Amino acid sequence: MDRISSERRSWNMSQIKSSNTKPEIIVRSFLHNAGLRFRLHNKNLPGRPDIILKKYNMVIFVDGCFWHRHKGCKYCYTPKSRKKFWKDKFEKNIKRDKVVNESYDSIDWKVIRIWECEINQERLQDLVNHIKSS
Repeated sequence: MDRISSERRSWNMSQIKSSNTKPEIIVRSFLHNAGLRFRLHNKNLPGRPDIILKKYNMVIFVDGCFWHRHKGCKYCYTPKSRKKFWKDKFEKNIKRDKVVNESYDSIDWKVIRIWECEINQERLQDLVNHIKSS
């Protein structure tokens, strides 16, 4: 049983953003400060990537641990109510991510996925080094 009303739960879920999230903005700011220029959220590319580095034929997805099921992460929990709904939802997300990755492989673009819980100075510097060495 959920502790809050279905109306309140619906409102809470409606407030979750799909783009321009705090983790995404942190990654973008770090990349920009490192001198990398990029585009955002191109609807014509598979999966509508968060960051597009056309110069490097590379896209970056900043994935939420809850929605994209980061194994072993404390944020990757399953709600106690409507378990079948959530299981189906998470399985679709994982399957969609796999299909998106495969579509970029077919056009020789690199895909980088960053988990929200891994966004820190060291990880972002590794990302910049990887991009610049590509």
